[in-house]
Amino acid sequence: MSDFLTAMAEASARRASGLHERGGSSDLEARLRSAPPPRQLRPGEGSFDVIAEPKLASPTRGRLIDDGDVSTVVALARAFADAGAIAISVLTEETRFGGSIDHLETVTATVDVPVMRKDFLVDPIQVDEARAAGASGVLLIARLLPGGLIVEMTDRALSLGMFVLVEVFDRSDLETAFPVFDRDVLVGVNCRDLGTLEVDKSRFRSLAPHLPDQLPAVAESGIETEDDVVEVRELGYSLALVGSSLVTSERPAESLAELIRAGRTVPTGSR
Repeated sequence: MSDFLTAMAEASARRASGLHERGGSSDLEARLRSAPPPRQLRPGEGSFDVIAEPKLASPTRGRLIDDGDVSTVVALARAFADAGAIAISVLTEETRFGGSIDHLETVTATVDVPVMRKDFLVDPIQVDEARAAGASGVLLIARLLPGGLIVEMTDRALSLGMFVLVEVFDRSDLETAFPVFDRDVLVGVNCRDLGTLEVDKSRFRSLAPHLPDQLPAVAESGIETEDDVVEVRELGYSLALVGSSLVTSERPAESLAELIRAGRTVPTGSR
């Protein structure tokens, strides 16, 4: 595992440990009972959809929006939802991405589309935390969840009515994630190497034939232009997760709408 991914996983484990130590389980149970029902993610049959991410920072580019705060995240989330995003991805990792659980809670209370927690989740209690904050889905990174942990966390999310986006980087990750491919999950290919943090878009093509045919495939990272959308659509991806290119656009909502239109003008390819 890369130094970056190891550091993020260790930080996430410390946060999860803090939840346990503070008696978070009992508090979460009460919040889970009072949380509104999760919104269902419904990708269009034979269509193309975008999960939009109103991020404030990234490890590779630093701050994406000067003086951005929770109000900026909420304003972008609302604009993306109005522009046709099928869901909003909200980062809750604080150190490298400037995210927060508070962002998640505020966005879920503001938009009418499903909201997904994106973080380096390593403990089922963090799935509960996401649901208690109003999230309708979670991102699970296969490389961080060896053995039965990916099954445990996937099943926990599904039992709460949430959707799960399982993220892979290579064939080894696909083997790790294989035990949950008989569930109703999304499988995402991240073309960013978490060792070098470089983007390699050829990963979309090389992994496409090995993805489970019955599950919607999501192209993650490196999607910036309409041509990028057309390419992944032709490879059989039916969704894309897009963040930085939208946030840094002079017209974020319009840029999102253009990506969605581009994807829907191309018949889906086969994987």
